[in-house]
Amino acid sequence: MQKKLKLNIGSKITLGYIFIIVCVGIFLVVVTNRVASLQHETNFVSQHDIEVHDLANSVEKSLLDMETGQRGYAITGESSYLDPFNEASEAWEMNYNKLYQLLADNPSQQENLKDIRTSIDKWIEIAGNPVIEMKKAGRENDIKQFFKMDPGKIQMDSIRNKFNSFLSTEKTLTNERVQNLADSNNKLITTIYILWAIVAVLSILVAVTISRNIVMIIKDVTRTIKEMASGGSLDRRIQVRTNDEIAELGRSTNDLLEVVQKQGELKDQVASLSAILQNQTSIQSLNEQIVNRLADVLGAPYIALYTAQLDGVVLSAAYAADYQQNTAKHSIALGEGLVGQCAKNGQTIVLDQIPDNYIKISSGLGSTRPSYLILVPFVYEGKTLGVVEVAALQMLDSYRMDMLKQMVEMSSITMHSVINRMEIQRLYMEAQALNEELQAQSEELQVQAEELQVQSEELQMQTDELLTLNEKLEVQKDQAESAAIDLEKYAGELKTSSNYKSEFLANMSHELRTPLNSMLILSQILAENRSGNLTEEETNYASVIHSSGTDLLHLINDILDLSKVEAGKIQLEISAVNIRELPESMERYFSKTAENKSVEFKCDIAPDVPDLFYSDELRLHQIIRNLLSNAFKFTERGQVNLSISRLDSVKTSGFSIPSETLVFAVRDTGIGISEDKQKLIFEAFKQADGATARKFGGTGLGLSISQQFAQLLGGELTVQSVPGIGSTFTLYLPCTTEHVDVSPMMLMHSEAAVGAASGAASQAAWHDGSNPYSAEELGARVPAPNHMVEEPLILEETDLFDGKKVLVVDDDIRNVYALANALERYNMKVLTAQNGYECLDILQSEPDIAMILMDVMMPEMDGYQTMKNIRGTLEMNELPILALTAKAMKEDKDKCLAAGASDYLSKPLNINEVIARMKVWMTKTQME
Repeated sequence: MQKKLKLNIGSKITLGYIFIIVCVGIFLVVVTNRVASLQHETNFVSQHDIEVHDLANSVEKSLLDMETGQRGYAITGESSYLDPFNEASEAWEMNYNKLYQLLADNPSQQENLKDIRTSIDKWIEIAGNPVIEMKKAGRENDIKQFFKMDPGKIQMDSIRNKFNSFLSTEKTLTNERVQNLADSNNKLITTIYILWAIVAVLSILVAVTISRNIVMIIKDVTRTIKEMASGGSLDRRIQVRTNDEIAELGRSTNDLLEVVQKQGELKDQVASLSAILQNQTSIQSLNEQIVNRLADVLGAPYIALYTAQLDGVVLSAAYAADYQQNTAKHSIALGEGLVGQCAKNGQTIVLDQIPDNYIKISSGLGSTRPSYLILVPFVYEGKTLGVVEVAALQMLDSYRMDMLKQMVEMSSITMHSVINRMEIQRLYMEAQALNEELQAQSEELQVQAEELQVQSEELQMQTDELLTLNEKLEVQKDQAESAAIDLEKYAGELKTSSNYKSEFLANMSHELRTPLNSMLILSQILAENRSGNLTEEETNYASVIHSSGTDLLHLINDILDLSKVEAGKIQLEISAVNIRELPESMERYFSKTAENKSVEFKCDIAPDVPDLFYSDELRLHQIIRNLLSNAFKFTERGQVNLSISRLDSVKTSGFSIPSETLVFAVRDTGIGISEDKQKLIFEAFKQADGATARKFGGTGLGLSISQQFAQLLGGELTVQSVPGIGSTFTLYLPCTTEHVDVSPMMLMHSEAAVGAASGAASQAAWHDGSNPYSAEELGARVPAPNHMVEEPLILEETDLFDGKKVLVVDDDIRNVYALANALERYNMKVLTAQNGYECLDILQSEPDIAMILMDVMMPEMDGYQTMKNIRGTLEMNELPILALTAKAMKEDKDKCLAAGASDYLSKPLNINEVIARMKVWMTKTQME
């Protein structure tokens, strides 16, 4: 198949302009030819016709001079009168010949001239020359007699009449030529309009065709990203019709949809399996559920699961096994066969060529042999717990292989927990039996003690038995303590198991941040439209893409906070909080929203509220913004009110604060919440009902994480609401006005709190310790909720970056392309490398590099090792290195700085933030 010609957008637009220029050139050629033709006709009229009239008049004047000279000489006899006659006799014939030649294209007029010449020659013959000869001969009487008859007069009158007719004909021809010129001029104007209309229509068609190819895919990308961000169907795919940058955007979006869809399916399958396995109490039922679930997910017709024993494995569960064939061994030693070897090594074994007599997969209609075999071990902390053998009719694709491995990994954790639980149950039963035996022995001891009074001679024997019992009691005590240690270990393993989902979500958010980074940077560049090449509608498209990508980033940040909460730790920054600035900050944050919804917004603060108190300002602002955002979301008319007051103490049925308490109340006149749903809204991923979720959207994380933050800050979040009237959310916090030395502290949730805290707010990118700004700046820079528009930071243009070399090190070509385009707008020279080795080579060949933008996760040599080599091997300790990573945890920043980074930013990148950081470090480098 012939490779499709690739034309980028610039080439298409250039071809469009070239097409229009060619059309205009053709238009100019046609008009120029027509104008030249008109000029020729005009010259002909202005030169030819005027010269004809001049020559005719000259001939006629010469005849008049001849007649005048003839008569003057005849009357006076003065020879001077003959001079005009003689001159005119010579001149008229010369002018006549010129006139005759000019009329070569008009034979009829030439005939008229011949007739006139004949008349002139006749006048000269009968009148002109005879009179002169008679005067010279002195024949006065003959002259008198001639003039009485005067035959020359009749001839001269005839000549004049012929000249008048001749000139009248020429005048008529001249008028006809002038009229033809006017008609030609009108045709020229008509031709100009027609050609202009054709060029305009063709230009419009070219522009519409080019813009339609660009706009259609952008609309599809925008609609698809919106559906993905709102949790809609991921089955839609963008139809790529072109082969340019827009097509690359469409294909990249399709790839993103494929990744997100497969990861979502994988997450659902793993979560479903986890939910099924959590309720299993025996290893047998657990294995049966695992086998059935694997068969359903993988579509495999035969599965056998073996459980590990001390010296081998035994068959525990099977799917679609034909026991009449008796092919499956029930007990296999370690290292025996493929199953034994898999259990011994703890490694996956794959066979794609199976002999015909290996096993038969049978059904009611017949049987067949499998063509693909895979054995996967259940391994937990390096210990093999079992082996699953899967026989399939065809090779599993990479997606199903990943699903199999993750499901086996999840099942290994649960299998280990069940085995431990069964072991603990066994130990408990043994301990109970020992306790019963101890009780019986105690009763026997009591009987013996009573008998001691009457049987003193048996005292020594009884004492020996008592010592024996004490030794048994010590043994039982040691066993009970060992059981307690095992229980504590089991509890820790359960906690570790609950954290796996959080780690999975964090890894997924890292993978999503990488393509989002280039999407957000490029869409921001398009939206700014500094070159002015895009229309207003196209810049709006780019803004929508950037806004949709930002919404998706907020959702990823929610997942990051979720992973932190479920991991059991949240970092608090306790500092002085200026309460008086809070209303002004919230009014600035939500005034535009209130204006757009025509909802009144008020902020009140009681006089007795102190100016300062100590708390985590970021978490406080986050809670208040979540409450106000919900209030505006569910309020269509009326008002939203934020009030701040102080109480001496607070005590309710659920909690109490014995000291001074600050009360933050958010009241609205919205739809309200029914009483039976008021507890539900504080659960993660929950809303009041399905209709609310469909109408207003949202992930259901805001109130859940706000409740957890309130409890971490020593307070509580409550709600009072009446459906159809409105709701009041009240935050109670201790009014601590003295500084307590709890700077950044790590608070651990209890196990119960970890289970409940499954929500998070959308500011995780600013919570990870990477924020270099003060608390006040942080409150102004956190991402806005979905109903607000985030204003981009506009940096003052500076010559600081002109000509500076910047090295971008990243293995993802999309990020490299986006960063290079953004940095080149500031006249920087951008060099690129895809791994650490390329980076080190470039640094050695280009010693004048001003800054490095270093990605952390790269093949061959990652960013950590590369930065260590730059600082150590190359000894470039003063060169600024800005580390870029899609991981947003505090430990990631610490690790980057320890490896040699000068500063740290998390992806997706805000290009204005990147430029601001670069400006700081380049300025610092110049000052040094």
